[in-house]
Amino acid sequence: MTAVKLAIVFYSTYSTNLQMARIAAEAAEAAGAEVRLRRVAETAPAEVVNGQEAWKATLDKMQDIPVATPEDMEWANAYLFSAPTRFGQAPSQMRAFIDTLGGLWFKGALSGKPISAMTSAQNPHGGQEATILGLYTTFAHWGSIIVPPGYTDQAIFAAGGNPYGYSHTQGKDFDDNAKAAIGHQARRLVDVAAKLG
Repeated sequence: MTAVKLAIVFYSTYSTNLQMARIAAEAAEAAGAEVRLRRVAETAPAEVVNGQEAWKATLDKMQDIPVATPEDMEWANAYLFSAPTRFGQAPSQMRAFIDTLGGLWFKGALSGKPISAMTSAQNPHGGQEATILGLYTTFAHWGSIIVPPGYTDQAIFAAGGNPYGYSHTQGKDFDDNAKAAIGHQARRLVDVAAKLG
């Protein structure tokens, strides 16, 4: 079994995906992975962010988390992405980060590495599945090995039943079912990464 080096790359506007990423990091570390928790850089204009107190507060509380870089992606041998849904797609901030990875893609540095994704939206049918599947399309272009949670644990059913990746409804508490589903997805990813070596 290979030691797993997991990069958890997330973008969060109102703290939902920040909380999801932290829950996943804790579960992955408990499963034996070395984890780099990395936030995607904010690209929205400062006046827009500062004009919404919750958005500004989230950015402020993430200042201790390093910004994701291509070096983090090269370091890792597994990836977990988490980002909110914006009109059925990953937000522009996440896409901007992905657009910096062309050099790694070109030399095959992202190929063969297991990867999974999570998301959130304002309501239960706000485009979560489309967002995850959109990210998986990008990951297929990289040649990464997509590791969805599937229906591999009762936690998936209890938390809403999304087999593509955990999705959270913004504003809802992270109850035991949510934490169990996120934890299962993270542990499954670590397990597959260790087996792939």
